[in-house]
Amino acid sequence: MTRETVHIVQAYVRGRGRGLKAEQQVGCKTAEEARRKAERLGPLRVGVVAFSVTADTELGDYDERPVILFSSGELPPPFTEA
Repeated sequence: MTRETVHIVQAYVRGRGRGLKAEQQVGCKTAEEARRKAERLGPLRVGVVAFSVTADTELGDYDERPVILFSSGELPPPFTEA
Protein backbone atom coordinates (compact mmCIF):
# COMPACT_ATOMS: atom_id res chain seq x y z
CA MET A 1 0.00 0.00 0.00
CA THR A 2 1.67 3.18 -1.25
CA ARG A 3 0.33 6.41 0.24
CA GLU A 4 0.99 9.76 -1.34
CA THR A 5 -0.26 13.31 -0.97
CA VAL A 6 -2.45 14.54 -3.80
CA HIS A 7 -3.48 18.14 -4.44
CA ILE A 8 -6.93 18.70 -5.90
CA VAL A 9 -9.07 21.62 -7.06
CA GLN A 10 -12.83 21.06 -6.91
CA ALA A 11 -15.21 23.64 -8.35
CA TYR A 12 -18.99 23.79 -7.93
CA VAL A 13 -21.74 25.27 -10.06
CA ARG A 14 -25.44 25.66 -9.33
CA GLY A 15 -27.34 22.42 -9.94
CA ARG A 16 -31.07 21.94 -10.09
CA GLY A 17 -32.84 24.06 -7.54
CA ARG A 18 -30.47 25.38 -4.93
CA GLY A 19 -28.11 22.40 -4.89
CA LEU A 20 -24.45 22.40 -5.83
CA LYS A 21 -23.11 20.34 -8.70
CA ALA A 22 -19.45 19.31 -8.64
CA GLU A 23 -17.40 19.84 -11.76
CA GLN A 24 -14.57 17.46 -12.70
CA GLN A 25 -11.75 17.51 -10.15
CA VAL A 26 -8.40 18.85 -11.30
CA GLY A 27 -5.25 17.23 -9.95
CA CYS A 28 -2.20 19.42 -9.42
CA LYS A 29 1.48 18.61 -8.92
CA THR A 30 1.95 20.94 -5.94
CA ALA A 31 -0.12 22.57 -3.23
CA GLU A 32 0.86 26.00 -4.56
CA GLU A 33 -0.39 25.14 -8.06
CA ALA A 34 -3.71 23.94 -6.61
CA ARG A 35 -4.12 27.14 -4.58
CA ARG A 36 -3.38 29.37 -7.60
CA LYS A 37 -5.86 27.52 -9.83
CA ALA A 38 -8.57 27.73 -7.18
CA GLU A 39 -7.97 31.45 -6.70
CA ARG A 40 -8.42 32.02 -10.46
CA LEU A 41 -11.64 29.96 -10.53
CA GLY A 42 -13.11 31.60 -7.42
CA PRO A 43 -14.83 34.53 -9.14
CA LEU A 44 -16.14 32.27 -11.93
CA ARG A 45 -17.84 29.53 -9.88
CA VAL A 46 -20.44 29.29 -7.10
CA GLY A 47 -17.78 27.63 -4.96
CA VAL A 48 -14.24 26.34 -5.29
CA VAL A 49 -11.84 24.58 -2.96
CA ALA A 50 -8.22 23.50 -3.24
CA PHE A 51 -7.14 20.79 -0.85
CA SER A 52 -4.46 18.21 -0.16
CA VAL A 53 -5.21 14.72 1.01
CA THR A 54 -3.14 11.62 1.70
CA ALA A 55 -4.35 8.68 -0.34
CA ASP A 56 -3.64 5.25 -1.69
CA THR A 57 -4.55 6.18 -5.24
CA GLU A 58 -4.35 2.59 -6.49
CA LEU A 59 -7.09 1.52 -4.08
CA GLY A 60 -8.98 4.82 -4.10
CA ASP A 61 -8.58 5.07 -0.31
CA TYR A 62 -8.55 8.76 0.70
CA ASP A 63 -8.20 10.29 4.18
CA GLU A 64 -11.43 11.71 5.56
CA ARG A 65 -9.89 15.04 6.63
CA PRO A 66 -8.51 17.05 3.73
CA VAL A 67 -6.12 19.94 4.34
CA ILE A 68 -7.79 23.04 2.89
CA LEU A 69 -5.41 25.22 0.88
CA PHE A 70 -7.99 27.71 -0.41
CA SER A 71 -11.78 27.98 -0.38
CA SER A 72 -14.28 30.44 -1.77
CA GLY A 73 -18.07 30.64 -2.06
CA GLU A 74 -20.61 27.93 -1.24
CA LEU A 75 -19.19 24.49 -0.47
CA PRO A 76 -20.63 21.18 0.71
CA PRO A 77 -19.33 19.14 3.68
CA PRO A 78 -16.60 18.24 4.58
CA PHE A 79 -15.33 21.60 3.32
CA THR A 80 -17.84 23.60 5.39
CA GLU A 81 -17.03 21.84 8.67
CA ALA A 82 -14.58 23.45 11.07
